[in-house]
Amino acid sequence: MSETTDLRGPAPTLEAWTCPAPLRDRPRVVMGHGGGGALSAELVQHVFAPAFGGEVLAQMGDAAALSLGGVRLAFSTDSFVVRPLFFPGGSIGDLAVNGTVNDLAMSGARAAYLSCGFILEEGVEVEVVARVAEALGAAARTAGVEVATGDTKVVEAGHGDGIFINTAGIGLIPAGVDLRPQRVVPGDVVIVSGAIGVHGVAIMSVREGLEFGVEIESDCAALGGLVDAMLAVTPDLHVLRDPTRGGLAAALNEIAAASGAGVVVRERDVPVPPAVANACAILGLDPLYVANEGKLVAFVPREHADAVLGAMRAHPLGADARIIGEAVEAHPGMVVARTGLGGTRVVDLPIGEQLPRIC
Repeated sequence: MSETTDLRGPAPTLEAWTCPAPLRDRPRVVMGHGGGGALSAELVQHVFAPAFGGEVLAQMGDAAALSLGGVRLAFSTDSFVVRPLFFPGGSIGDLAVNGTVNDLAMSGARAAYLSCGFILEEGVEVEVVARVAEALGAAARTAGVEVATGDTKVVEAGHGDGIFINTAGIGLIPAGVDLRPQRVVPGDVVIVSGAIGVHGVAIMSVREGLEFGVEIESDCAALGGLVDAMLAVTPDLHVLRDPTRGGLAAALNEIAAASGAGVVVRERDVPVPPAVANACAILGLDPLYVANEGKLVAFVPREHADAVLGAMRAHPLGADARIIGEAVEAHPGMVVARTGLGGTRVVDLPIGEQLPRIC
């Protein structure tokens, strides 16, 4: 149905838009706008950023780095709408803690306090709410963070999906730490902390009732301790990202675009568990685009790469860390993968999301 014949209301007014963005062709929100890919970026760039403005917001990182009272703070917020609420290896409660803690860790900060907002659907069992709250509290204690404030709202039956959660967090950024994509330079080594694609496939397996021969558990975990171990080797890490929505491909593309450097990834070096590879082959998915919730990707100066890799492998959450590529001068702002056959392919920013509602 066209805009002019839509009976649900008048067509949106787009004359004030300043850029001929693809959003012009999508007058209504679609699932892809929440997928962490190109549609999400367009929504932020053309709707939210112009409305909010501000130098801090312009950082567009996993967490905002700001100064307050003479100290450097990291501040982040995230909302969690995963379906189902419980899955192999975790729950929406675990995600609500670890997702925000990890966003803070990507700025080098160890999370100190969280806020927590529950949006409950009328009719959800109180026992289910209690299970989620208990999981959230346990995850917070494991991560060494305190839930300091919160809020609860209830929406009518049919206007939610059981439980949605929002968490915001703050933490201190250590002196001498400056993690941002603009610091990436050609020659930087790209390291991933472990096997990718596990979380997204775990969610899909239980959501759709699929069986892949073995149970695949989410990698959901708080990464603050791993980041601390890396910074103990050198504070001169250039950038960290946790490849959640849009997977490793989205994280690498965001870094390449912000830094202006090209990125080359060697596909054979990217750790993809056989169960994940088999599941992706069956479902027609690319593991590079599948979400993770307990992994990070780091761009590290070449002279520090071996020491940082060693520190990562000595930590339980980085035992399978690998060097998978490097930043290069060629094809600035683009990510390419070298295949096992010796060819190359462009790894684009995903438009939307292969697996919606995974976090």
